[in-house]
Amino acid sequence: MYRRVVLAALIACTAIAADDIVKEVRAAIAHSDFTLGEKLIRDFNARQGMTLEAIEAVSWLGRGALAVRQFDRADAYAMEARKLALAQLTKRKLDAEEHLPLALGASIEVQAQVMDARGERDQAVTFLRRELVAYRNTSIRARIQKNIHLLSLEGKPAPALDAREWLGSKPATLDQLKGRPVVLFFWAHWCSDCKRLAPDLARVAAEHGVTVVGPTQRYGYVAGGVDATPDVETTYIDRIRQQYYSALSGMAVPVSEENFRNYGSSSSPTLVFIDRGGIVRLYHPGAMSYPELVAGAKRIAAD
Repeated sequence: MYRRVVLAALIACTAIAADDIVKEVRAAIAHSDFTLGEKLIRDFNARQGMTLEAIEAVSWLGRGALAVRQFDRADAYAMEARKLALAQLTKRKLDAEEHLPLALGASIEVQAQVMDARGERDQAVTFLRRELVAYRNTSIRARIQKNIHLLSLEGKPAPALDAREWLGSKPATLDQLKGRPVVLFFWAHWCSDCKRLAPDLARVAAEHGVTVVGPTQRYGYVAGGVDATPDVETTYIDRIRQQYYSALSGMAVPVSEENFRNYGSSSSPTLVFIDRGGIVRLYHPGAMSYPELVAGAKRIAAD
């Protein structure tokens, strides 16, 4: 309570800059204080109007409400963020800057997850597939695909990988790998969680006879965010692979943005556990602990 009062007092005395409204709203959400979050946005809008930053802040209210399972509130925030974002799309392209795709992507994600929480999984998947068609050629494609996979990929055949370009050994196709348990380990050269995960994943692979395939992609930059040509970035990625993923020395590494889009890997790492029959048994965006990796490996090795 003391922190809330102090935060509110500070805000009353200080006008929030455009770049800070998202940060301030997220701070309120961290304490599940949605009333304060709404007030922050109202006061900000009274001074500066409904900016793209403010629209993203509204979308964060939806994510926060979802996290504490306040589904009606989450849905209302998501619908408001969506309405505001769509109004902006009449004036600019979605990917002209960063705040608008973050806001719209979050609103779609929250709406779908609320549907699922209400027992409407089929409707959620239908909604997401419709959104995927609408935004297939934008930066939020992978995020939408991720949410489709979270609700529907497990128990289905694993989508084929694009392996026209690779690092390390030449990747086998997933059809060729049938009969073996497989983990797809989507990683990025900038991802610290991916680097921390590699030793545990290598240990699990050795202990349970799992084949690891490590799709990655280019992002247009190298260390320090320095812009890089595809050739320069590819060389950098290979250096990172050898430096941080040596424990996974046998891991084939397809290099393709399309793999990330098709598998919805908007979170790094993303892990996909595939059984001997080529069926996805676990789809997991984000890092995993060693016990979680073991559980996933046992599941696909036993099938």
